[in-house]
Amino acid sequence: MIPIKTESAWRGTVDCRVCGIRDMVLFADLSEDDFKLIHAPIDDLEFAPGDTLLHMGEAAGSLMTLKVGLVKLVRNMPDGRQRIVRVLRPGDVIGLEAMFATVYESEAVALTSVNVCRLPVDVIHRLNRETPRLHERLMVKWHQSLKEADAWLADLNFGNARQRLAGLILNMSAHHADEAGDAQVMLFSREDMGAMLDLKLETVSRTLSAFIREGVLEPLDKQGRRYRILDKNSLRAP
Repeated sequence: MIPIKTESAWRGTVDCRVCGIRDMVLFADLSEDDFKLIHAPIDDLEFAPGDTLLHMGEAAGSLMTLKVGLVKLVRNMPDGRQRIVRVLRPGDVIGLEAMFATVYESEAVALTSVNVCRLPVDVIHRLNRETPRLHERLMVKWHQSLKEADAWLADLNFGNARQRLAGLILNMSAHHADEAGDAQVMLFSREDMGAMLDLKLETVSRTLSAFIREGVLEPLDKQGRRYRILDKNSLRAP
């Protein structure tokens, strides 16, 4: 399957039946007969870090399944600030509100290189009428999305700056160990982390530097995005 660039979208070259992560996404429960109901184009799209996938307030005409990469959901606050309300991972659905609302409620921005499948919402509505299994799966995804968004905000806005940053690092941990037994984690820009944690840029930088100085983290790149966690206990009880 050849990825389609965003400027040449809506060509409908995706075959969901042979998707490598089909078990993770919306179409996992569809049968061969269900796929025959899909007539509108479903596209495989690529986005670079920093690209906007969906704009807050624009007409909601499609939703996306995230196959590769990380995406942040951003909302504008009444005081003019932006808050990152959730980070989406492979298998998550972007723009799920298109099923129930006329406009997108958040801006979706690529944190890394991203690969998605874009589905016209009309396809979903048709399958909902013909295939109750997809409707049930959408409801589960919607409920899961709300729970995770609430948990994300609650967990990352608890405590002082050190506790908040430690919680984010643990949340984003790669959940695997390298040869030395140390977990690695990929973080975001300090501006993004400040928007997630409701902290000033200077506070994030100072706290991250303290973790490095104390031997809790070891930077693995010059960009300050990838770290080795040397002392998880210190993060769990910062």
